[in-house]
Amino acid sequence: MKLLVGLGNPGGQYEGNRHNIGFMALDAIARAHGITQFRSKHGGLLAEGNIGGEKVILLKPQTFMNRSGDSVQQVAQFYKLPPSDIIVLYDELDLAAGKVRVKIGGGNGGHNGLRSIDPQIGLDYKRVRLGIGHPGKEFVTHHVLGDFAKADQAWLVPLLDAVGKHADMLVKGDDSGFMNKLALATRPADEAEAKPAPKAQSHIRQARPSKPQVELPKTGPMADMLRKLRGE
Repeated sequence: MKLLVGLGNPGGQYEGNRHNIGFMALDAIARAHGITQFRSKHGGLLAEGNIGGEKVILLKPQTFMNRSGDSVQQVAQFYKLPPSDIIVLYDELDLAAGKVRVKIGGGNGGHNGLRSIDPQIGLDYKRVRLGIGHPGKEFVTHHVLGDFAKADQAWLVPLLDAVGKHADMLVKGDDSGFMNKLALATRPADEAEAKPAPKAQSHIRQARPSKPQVELPKTGPMADMLRKLRGE
């Protein structure tokens, strides 16, 4: 059994944020493999199904990003899963938009979700880093909490579709094959030899261009997360 975790923030106002690409990726996996029955449990939205003949649990923590580990730890403990059976998908500032890297273990790279998960389950889980690009240190907060721009759909739609379609490779441990499939899916149109890039699909919310200013909360879980993002 594998636990696949997509990281993000709960609530409609965050749905299209770059910080929520982990949620988007998990939803793509669920669609591709006919996993539909999510329920509220262990501080998250949880669903069970099969991918490539292996039983899987899909989890979207609903505890806000900086407390993701609370939900992940509860699920791992309930199902008696070691870190080696846990796969976490999340946004990565230090990768160019649309690039994907998979690794086991390592540091948290300043990501608040991983900062919460690491001390609760250990470091030796699989990380799927979904690149969103880095706007420069002074713009990080507005970048990660801003919606994907319309132009981003050119790589975001095929990337998410490929994550869903090829999740079986990830579950089976073929990380190199998985990364290769995603790289092929997101090649620029002028580099592809065969088919044009797929059209945007209705299940991907057409994001509005990022606003130059985002109204930021002053208190609560989101405010705590923002302070950590800014290094305060």
